[in-house]
Order: sequence, then C-alpha cells, then structure tokens
Amino acid sequence: MRVARNAVAALAAVGMALGTAVLVPGVATAASYNGACGSGYGVVNRYDLIGGTVFLTYSRSSGLNCVVTVRDNPGPKLPMTAKVSRSDELTWVEDMGDYGTYAGPVYRHAAGVCVDWGGAIDSDSVTVWRTNCG
Repeated sequence: MRVARNAVAALAAVGMALGTAVLVPGVATAASYNGACGSGYGVVNRYDLIGGTVFLTYSRSSGLNCVVTVRDNPGPKLPMTAKVSRSDELTWVEDMGDYGTYAGPVYRHAAGVCVDWGGAIDSDSVTVWRTNCG
C-alpha cells in the first residue's frame, strides 16, 4: 500500500523520527462514519485528515466500494473531496465541492481487484493506492 499525503503529514513523520513532538490539529479527534453510503456498507478502511476522516466502505451484496469524507465538526463550507477507483483502471469517481458536513458518497464496483481511494478537507488530502484487494 502506498499513501500520498500533503506536507503536514511529512512534517509530523520527520518530527517523530527525530523524537520531537509535532502537534497536528484536528487529527486526534477522528470523525465517525455517518452511514452516507447506505445500508449494508461496512467500513473496511479509513484515513484521518486534519478536520475529519476519509472512509472506504464495502457492500458484499452489491460488490460496490463507497468512499465518503466526513468532517469532525460540521461548519462553514470548505473544499472537500471523496474519490475511488479500481486500481487496474485508474478512472476516478469523484465528488468535489464546498461542503459543510461531508463529501460523497462515491461508488465503484471493484469485486476481486484492488481499489485506490482518498479524499480531502480544505488543504489536507490523501490518496491511498492498491488496497483492499479481493
């Protein structure tokens, strides 16, 4: 699994490697999955951002993966993204816009293959490559 992340996470990793405490606001209080993908979806992966969490969910009955980016504390609208792709196609299904609570849900059928997925809240973003295979 490869993860692409912005400079905030890189600075935090350097600080930890040097034994220096680095505070990253908002990461400690992760959002809860809000059920936006619908019934039958369970969280199979997640990634915390500053201000919220990106959730990858899966429905066994439909074979669909779903991604939703949820803010820790709803508030004024910010640029947000939720995205998902089959790793073998790299055709993204995305929801990008200004939202106060969450971005998504976005769906992609990927039974039997790996998925790429990610999201963003304001300037903090993540893309996770080749996970949840099978």
